[in-house]
Amino acid sequence: MRQGFVQEALLTMDPEADTGAPGAAVTRELCGHWEHEPPCPLSPHHSSVERIANEVRVRVLFAVEPELESEIRQRIDRALSIGHLTGPEGGSARWHLVNSTRSTVLPAETEHVQRLTQS
Repeated sequence: MRQGFVQEALLTMDPEADTGAPGAAVTRELCGHWEHEPPCPLSPHHSSVERIANEVRVRVLFAVEPELESEIRQRIDRALSIGHLTGPEGGSARWHLVNSTRSTVLPAETEHVQRLTQS
């Protein structure tokens, strides 16, 4: 049975860089491409970002069977450590992964995580 988890990362990005790119990189790693039909084949997930100047905090909510949790965390970290993504229009975004760690589901995220576990 799937459970909900959170991986949180701190990135540095230029102020004009697209903050959606790291989440798209995670989706590409977990699903093969950032544009795909639901459901996510490996782990339903959702990425959110918060920018403060050059720092970007990325939170990835994901749902997976507990025995696959470590693999999904590794895939998320791998996607973020690559540090760049070229979008469909040829534009490119770059970032630097400062750190990444497991986190806990916040009260405001509980309902969203429940939906992910049922996907």
